[in-house]
Amino acid sequence: MVFFPFAAMIAPIAVALTVGLLGWTYRALKPPPPKICGSPDGPPVTSPRIKLSDGRHLAYREAGVPREEAKYKIVVIHGFSSSKDVNLPASEELVEELRIYFLFFDRSGYGDSDPNPSRSVKSEAYDVQELADKLQIGSKFYVIGISMGAYPNSCFLILLNGRSYFCNGFSHFYRLAGASLVVPFVNYWWPCLPANLSNDAFSRLLAQDQWSFRVAHYTPWLFYWWMSQKWFPSLSILAGNMAIFSQSDLEILKKWSEAPSVGQEKIQQQGVYESLHRDIMVSYGKWEFDLMDLINPFPNNEGSVHIWQGYEDRIIPFQVNRYLSEKLPWIHYHEVPDAGHLLIFESKNCEAVLRELVQR
Repeated sequence: MVFFPFAAMIAPIAVALTVGLLGWTYRALKPPPPKICGSPDGPPVTSPRIKLSDGRHLAYREAGVPREEAKYKIVVIHGFSSSKDVNLPASEELVEELRIYFLFFDRSGYGDSDPNPSRSVKSEAYDVQELADKLQIGSKFYVIGISMGAYPNSCFLILLNGRSYFCNGFSHFYRLAGASLVVPFVNYWWPCLPANLSNDAFSRLLAQDQWSFRVAHYTPWLFYWWMSQKWFPSLSILAGNMAIFSQSDLEILKKWSEAPSVGQEKIQQQGVYESLHRDIMVSYGKWEFDLMDLINPFPNNEGSVHIWQGYEDRIIPFQVNRYLSEKLPWIHYHEVPDAGHLLIFESKNCEAVLRELVQR
């Protein structure tokens, strides 16, 4: 008789514990809502923006010579944990000589650009198309994609080919005059990569990055929890692990620390999930096309496509981009011997990227 009340309590206790565990799990897995720019609880809008067809806003910045006076117009797509305020160290003399107009913009969820809950490789490319249309930058323009900002470039090239993966918008992409993919992002699950190459390149990454990318690829619904938990180390670049940078990268980072770039505080202002986390999940997710589907978009040499890769890059293994350029020989491959992941932020390399793109 003494144990009967205790036995009767077991079921309610188990139910309470289960409900509590489920509640904790739900809160741990569910990212917080974004703080959208211009909303009552969000940061103020501090940049010029255009309104896209789906109602989202895209923030942009113009630089170089005036748009109407430019000979070459270049859309620059920033990389991971960056923004439209990225500074390309090209001299004013070069910009004036070549008559270059630059159009920078915040990708979805970054800076002052609205988040996109349906963000994809394809949507990033269409955002560039709409931005160019809304600002009327002309009949032809170039694109430079930096690091993770290079994956929309891959989609551009597929769209130039008119593949059936996408249902609309092909004709607009014939406006592309050329593209440079600078230290371009690598998805280790691309079907076109031989298993031995992708496995070897993947094994060169820090263990914590390997696990982060696996979670993003296989269980994206767990990614917010993975990036928020404290039991295991997650992404090294966000943890400030300097082992991922080459010596040349460290020298560039030192210069940046002495003169911080404008706008850095706004990169994640709408939420780390909508900017950084979603960027990783999209890029390491399953793509709608394979890179080996690419064919030369400029068969008559009316434009050119370039890959720039640092040999000392510890974030993007050079072996993968070297392999892709060998399989797609119409891509002009530039491997810089003494450069790391931040190669475009060294003046001589930046100017080489620009000259090759517009004068090839």
